[in-house]
Amino acid sequence: MPATVSSRTTTSSPLGVHRVLEPAGESLPQAARVLDASPEIWDDEVRIDVETLNLDAASFRQLHDKHHGDGDAIRAEVLEIVRSRGKMQNPVTGSGGMLIGTVAEVGPRSTLGLTVGDRVATLVSLSLTPLAITDGLVRWDGLGERVPAAGHAVLFGRSIAATLPEDLSPELALMVMDVCGAPALVARTVRSYAGRAPSGDASPAAGGPSVVVLGGAGKSGSLSLAAADDAGATRRVAVVRDDAEAALLEGTDLATHVVVADARSPLGLSEALAGVGGPADLTVVCVDVTGCEQPAILATAEGGTVIFFSMATNFAAAALGAEGLAADVTMLVGNGYVPGHAAYALDLLRGTPSVRALFEGRLED
Repeated sequence: MPATVSSRTTTSSPLGVHRVLEPAGESLPQAARVLDASPEIWDDEVRIDVETLNLDAASFRQLHDKHHGDGDAIRAEVLEIVRSRGKMQNPVTGSGGMLIGTVAEVGPRSTLGLTVGDRVATLVSLSLTPLAITDGLVRWDGLGERVPAAGHAVLFGRSIAATLPEDLSPELALMVMDVCGAPALVARTVRSYAGRAPSGDASPAAGGPSVVVLGGAGKSGSLSLAAADDAGATRRVAVVRDDAEAALLEGTDLATHVVVADARSPLGLSEALAGVGGPADLTVVCVDVTGCEQPAILATAEGGTVIFFSMATNFAAAALGAEGLAADVTMLVGNGYVPGHAAYALDLLRGTPSVRALFEGRLED
């Protein structure tokens, strides 16, 4: 088990600083190497009995590639990360994921609005959530992002969690909430373009902005396309890696164009987009591979915006790449939180049959 504090003489912090063991001092939980994951809570905390972890895509891909798809080795490394760090934070990607579980204890000063017995999804990253696993992950084969688990997690005074909706399965709700920051920020950004001249071949009658989504057939990508449509985008281009992913979008109205291209190839992506209207007002990066920074910048019109939602993004490469290309673009980091993001994403799923079908198809895999 990870090291734990020996007393409760430390004053709790709504930011979770009191749970940081290494490095000691002023480090916040996400930046810390080791957290105190002991089950005893401070009076503003909440303890969750864990049911399922959902590893973020970039983290799982890194582990999968490192261990060449060996599920036992992947499971062993996840267990070791949690044991040694008191949280699930991939040391290579720095990312974690999220979880669902049942509220087991609520401190008297907690402001999260939760009660014992609530089934919830945490809306903060596992990379900053104190976590202990007690079942050895024996029900997980190590080959997927969804991880059945037993153990406990702790939410701080300033954490975020949402009660699971009754009309959706917990597994489906977890998948949506894991990426719910993406559609909310996309919708906000698309609406900010209201009244501006659209780029490319956007409908003159509608006059809305254009959007390119790298990874448009994925979880965050498909929800981002639905959000762009909901917010008034006219030209919506889904960039996918192969014909199999393109087939997932066939017959849907999520995208006005589907392009098969390598999102890591600056010139290849630019050439592919040239045939469907060229650069867009907004480019959304939802792929879980490195090397998409400069292609995304070239896919964006002058004065446009790039949103990087992938934890595989190299932000130095993005900043220096934009400078080297003399690109006048605004670059946003998708931080996973926008007020009302969980409810908005769930409503998109309920109201967009094609998105729901994509998500439910992933559950069957």
